[in-house]
Amino acid sequence: MDDPVILTQFNVSKAIRDNILVNFSECGLASLLGSFQVKYVNPITKLCIIKASMEDFQKVWSAITMVRSIGNCLVLFNVLDLSGSIRACKNAALKREEVIFEHYKLAVGARFSADVTQHMDNCLEKIKILEY
Repeated sequence: MDDPVILTQFNVSKAIRDNILVNFSECGLASLLGSFQVKYVNPITKLCIIKASMEDFQKVWSAITMVRSIGNCLVLFNVLDLSGSIRACKNAALKREEVIFEHYKLAVGARFSADVTQHMDNCLEKIKILEY
């Protein structure tokens, strides 16, 4: 059995770029390279923050909806928020992370560890210091 993939900025970005290449060609991918960036990925809650220019966000959005796997891990992207500023994006992400993490704690119950809490605190700090 294959090991599950730990989601990282690199492999999320690669999956999206590969999908853009397949669906929008090399020209479509080249037009995005200046603005497209995976800014944040939390492997616990699976929340990602993806940056794209106003001109290209629809292309990125359509590409992420077509991504079906990252490595051997089946995925389904859901766009939870679309924002024109990093401040609004950070606020939405922080609220969502807190809700998802509370659900995670309830789901794992007694298996919950201090290491996970520390990792989650580190992830929340990463969101707070995000800049374009």
